[in-house]
Parts: sequence; structure tokens; C-alpha cells
Amino acid sequence: MNDLRFKEIEHKFVVEADFDLDAFRQAVAALRPLRHVTLRVCDRYFLTEAGRVRGFVLRHRFDRELHELTLKTVVADAEVRDEVNLALRPGDQVAQVDAFVEAQGLVWKGALWKDLTVWHFDDCEVVHYVATAGDRTVTCVEFEAIRKDSLAHALAVLTRLEVATGFDAATRTHASLPALLWPEALADLGARP
Repeated sequence: MNDLRFKEIEHKFVVEADFDLDAFRQAVAALRPLRHVTLRVCDRYFLTEAGRVRGFVLRHRFDRELHELTLKTVVADAEVRDEVNLALRPGDQVAQVDAFVEAQGLVWKGALWKDLTVWHFDDCEVVHYVATAGDRTVTCVEFEAIRKDSLAHALAVLTRLEVATGFDAATRTHASLPALLWPEALADLGARP
């Protein structure tokens, strides 16, 4: 696995209501992030006929920093998976994205809102968010490698930050966020290696 340009390498931890967010914020701030931002994000997910066969979803994300269409594989362990991002121009392109996806044979769609804080480092992003889809909510902490010189290096970066923030003893989830919020819609996709 030499070319990691189109790979997402991350560890996701589902946290409970009693999670000490203040202590976590202090631990991350002590690591001196380059910057941090708080956002409200809308993510719209689509499963197409090709996605059902090949094991991927499309995500349309728009917030004040990003507007992109992303292909993400849904696999049994989301630690390393395919992710291809296409930047979209600023402005409302919901109708264009819907038409693009529907032309591919739309099988399922779902939307979620995330209230998140992102701490940016030169080699990693640390994210805390509350994701809500209808009456379902999940709160997560994610560590995502940004610089991916090698898989071993990227995983070492994640481990370093997990140790520094107290997540080294925690059990990460293997599921992707869509699989956590819509397990019935994506159940057969998550079984892929």
C-alpha cells in the first residue's frame, strides 16, 4: 500500500454522554494545534446501484469551509478505506448533486448534521462531534492522519495523539459514521474486506 493519496486513515471512538469534553479540549490544546474551528456541517449520503455492488457511498458535504462530493468505501473496519474527494465550487449545488446521483440509480439516501470541533495539526486532524440523523444521535472523537508517508507512519501519528489525549486504552469502533447511524441501510456493504 504505497499510494495513500486516496485512502482515509482514521480511528473513531464513540463516546458516552458522560464524556469529559472539557478535559479532552485541554489535552488537545496542550498539543498546540495549528488552528481549531467549530462548525455545523450537513452531510448527505447516497447509495447508488454501483455503490451497492462495489461497496461505496457518496457523500455531499457543505459547510463554511468545504463543499465537496466524496466517494467512500464501506468496509468491515473503517481504519483504512478508500476516499476520493472532489471539490465543488462555492454556492448551492444541491440540485446538481441530486441529479448527478439520481442518474446513477439512487438506491438510498440519508442526511445528518454534525456539530463539530476540529483541531488541525500538520500531520493529523482531531475531531469531536455530535452527529444527528432524525431521532438517532452519536457522539464521536476521531483521529485522522493527514500526512500519509506510509501506513505505519500514519498509524503511529494516530497512536501518538491517542496516547496524549487518553484514548490509547479506549476501544475504537470499526464502523463508519453512516453505518453507525443507518445500520439497516448499509448492513450488507460493511461486510466487505
